[in-house]
Amino acid sequence: MVDISVIDSSAQVLTGGKNDYDSLLELIGESRFVLLGEASHGTQEFYHERAVITQRLILEKGFTAIAIEGDWPDAYRVHRYVCNKSDDNAAAEALLGFERFPTWMWRNTEVVHFINWLRKHNDSQGLSTPKVGFFGLDLYSLFTSIDEVLKYLDKVDPIAAKQARARYSCFDHFERNSQLYGYALSGGMAGSCQNAVVEQLLELHGLAQKHLEHEGAEATDAFFYAQQNARLVKNAEQYYRNMFNNQVSSWNMRDRHMTEMLENLDQHLTQKHNSPAKIVVWAHNSHLGDARATEMGEGGELNVGQLMRQRYGHDVRLIGFTTHHGHVTAASNWGAPAQRKMIRPALHSSYENYFHQTSLNKFYLPIKEDYRLREMLSQEQHLERAIGVIYAPQTERQSHYFFANLASQFDAIIHIDETKALRPLETTSHWVDGEAPETYPVGI
Repeated sequence: MVDISVIDSSAQVLTGGKNDYDSLLELIGESRFVLLGEASHGTQEFYHERAVITQRLILEKGFTAIAIEGDWPDAYRVHRYVCNKSDDNAAAEALLGFERFPTWMWRNTEVVHFINWLRKHNDSQGLSTPKVGFFGLDLYSLFTSIDEVLKYLDKVDPIAAKQARARYSCFDHFERNSQLYGYALSGGMAGSCQNAVVEQLLELHGLAQKHLEHEGAEATDAFFYAQQNARLVKNAEQYYRNMFNNQVSSWNMRDRHMTEMLENLDQHLTQKHNSPAKIVVWAHNSHLGDARATEMGEGGELNVGQLMRQRYGHDVRLIGFTTHHGHVTAASNWGAPAQRKMIRPALHSSYENYFHQTSLNKFYLPIKEDYRLREMLSQEQHLERAIGVIYAPQTERQSHYFFANLASQFDAIIHIDETKALRPLETTSHWVDGEAPETYPVGI
């Protein structure tokens, strides 16, 4: 049973002041990986608070990288901008690489504000101080990553580039459509490109000594960028080859890929700066909360938070976000326009509703450090809400809730009771007009 008085006494009210997250930074301590979640991909406050926390981690804890639930080549364009190494003239221009649905997830006003801050911060640092980087972990950019591998090899090794084109030509019949590739394989209409992409990754790895033996940091970064793209192509091929066969298997492939990309980024930055890397991760709660504490984990799913905890222990901190009601930017169907949708009040037996009963709008719960709170929340599972890029209020319970043990899922929670919709950089009439209000019974 949830005791609201325990939540009320444990909650640390967030006022927007500079000391809001002092307790969180104490909890983080010397941890090298801080995973900051979100309960939706379209809530303004989640993005804003993650940025505030990340800024403090950079300034006070020496964090040197942000890794996001976005594709590697798209994020790397932003990385070059914040490190003053690109031709882009503004943050919004640097974010143009995020062309795939949902564009608002990274092309929004909150991310622009953060990218501007990050560029200014990096520009103010001395030559010997590492620049704070911006990197992607996801695997949807199969064809863009192929282009980037070929672009790199064209510059450094035209012979290897020719062989890479021959291998990657296996994908030429699928109109740069990754899902079409997966569909064709599932129906027996095409052969697998698995061997080709594995061979290409192995060959690129073997070229490291040849190309980097007498080169400097710029060449090392360029090679690492190409290598991560080749790794993404291999993993994306496997993902799309299996996506029509097993939903759990596809989910696990994706989160294993994101963890692999994160670990390789850690190794690269550690070697580059000659000290252990410290990385902030921005992704959905469903990727960053420990899956073993949820009903999805019971069904065989794993995620980044679980894998990182298992491999790095106390070097990892998992921070979740929740909301009770408000508005969210989301679509009604995959590929549909972004809308400003009303979020229904949380279901009666959900964590979000228990937090709502405190009558506090914005607070921090130090689950890991508060024994009484942790013990109370550990007693049983309750419903938790997750809104991705699609919000379907008409099937609220089935589409957006799952059972979880919050005390095992996260080290801390930030709850914002009423939230606003994230503002896309391209605000169409669908978003400006918003979703038409509907009449519905509350709390069912």
